[in-house]
Amino acid sequence: MSGLIDVTGRLRKMPAEAGDPVAYTIAVGDTRVPLNDLIGRSLRFDFGGTIRCIHCDRKTNKSFNQGFCYPCFRKLAACDSCIMSPEKCHYHLGTCREPEWGETHCMVEHVVYLANSSGLKVGITRASQVPTRWIDQGAVDAIPMVRVATRYIAGLVEVACKAYVADRTNWRAMLKGDVPELDLAEERRRVLSLIAGDIAALRDAHGPDSIREVDEQGLGLSYPVVTWPEKIKTHNLDKTPEVEGVLEGIKGQYLILDTGVINIRKFTGYEVRFRVMEG
Repeated sequence: MSGLIDVTGRLRKMPAEAGDPVAYTIAVGDTRVPLNDLIGRSLRFDFGGTIRCIHCDRKTNKSFNQGFCYPCFRKLAACDSCIMSPEKCHYHLGTCREPEWGETHCMVEHVVYLANSSGLKVGITRASQVPTRWIDQGAVDAIPMVRVATRYIAGLVEVACKAYVADRTNWRAMLKGDVPELDLAEERRRVLSLIAGDIAALRDAHGPDSIREVDEQGLGLSYPVVTWPEKIKTHNLDKTPEVEGVLEGIKGQYLILDTGVINIRKFTGYEVRFRVMEG
């Protein structure tokens, strides 16, 4: 792609499609700019100080939960504590903030998976979000372990796994490309054997069809990165509203610039001017 790109609008989470490598797009307002072809070009973000809620469009001084104003953060089911801790789901208690939202997002099939983003980790996602969730975490490999009836049950399985497997990504190691080789099919067998008793107890409590072990193949992912950073310096639009640098790679929801990395998802709802310089 040649020429100058100059667009203004609210940042959104970067859309991405699995490929070799993953294909990224940056969303600024209603404009979508393919990013892979911009590797080696100089990018610039200018944040003018305005943040708008991605749900209600209210102007807010601070973004909560990656793009929401405080009132929406307090009332929306998408911002409830059980989103980060699904084992705390309270839909079955009749206290869900938005039962209809819960029906479409939580009371549907979920996948408990193993991924390798900075080492072995366990995670959960809606079945419809595979492989998007894996890409957003910067995983180089991921494999489904079990499919379950609801987000709540997925959370309970994840809790059982966390006794043996981490549930966090070391994002600095992920961005340095410092990822060990792992046999995820073998790791799946190992973890399932360790939590066999927990799964049996959960099936007794929630029904024999509530958890289904799978023998599905994993997915390897590669990312458009030409230079891995040796040291991680982060750009923060709140502290430095002008960010510029040559794009050297994209992984997870991060742009890797020669001047530092920026987590685009963190600044969802920020109104910016995005430019690609001539060259």
